[in-house]
Amino acid sequence: MVRTASTMLDLGTQAPDFQLPDVVSEETISLATFSGKQGLLVMFICRHCPYVKHIQTELAQLGQDYSNQDLGIVAISANNAEKYPDDAPGSLKAMAIELGFNFPFCYDQSQETAKAYSAACTPDFFLFDRAFKLAYRGQLDDSRPSNEIPVTGKDLRAAIGAVLADQPLASEQKPSIGCNIKWKPGNEPIYFGSPSS
Repeated sequence: MVRTASTMLDLGTQAPDFQLPDVVSEETISLATFSGKQGLLVMFICRHCPYVKHIQTELAQLGQDYSNQDLGIVAISANNAEKYPDDAPGSLKAMAIELGFNFPFCYDQSQETAKAYSAACTPDFFLFDRAFKLAYRGQLDDSRPSNEIPVTGKDLRAAIGAVLADQPLASEQKPSIGCNIKWKPGNEPIYFGSPSS
């Protein structure tokens, strides 16, 4: 496990399109799925990572709390499932069902979507406005598996509130911290090796 931080993609970046299968419904999910929404939250997560396990209940709660609001949510796993079978589509489907995810959970087998988003760790959060422009990227909150700070989602929830209210967000945002995405051999993107410790 390599403790890795978000690459902190430039704010205002246009969301890259994608065509990925939802592991539960098997439907193809793309940006067009969320057309007309006030905001879109793209989360790069997986099943085996202790950082994701630490917050997974809050991720499910986010889906419930914003289900009646104008926010699209999609989770994506891009880990190399050959080496990490817990992150294979069947296992991800079980995770989504167990946690009660009410949003698509997609599998990025080629890892091209993760690269397009400059995703570096799990979890990694990208929040876009109604024009699919990046408004927030960074942490869920200050909680980590070892620091005993309660999981509240306060940073991400504040950003979502601002996007839904069409309010500006502060440009100073804290990066998410997690396990590095498990790239396939030879598939590591050029930004691999973002700030880590």
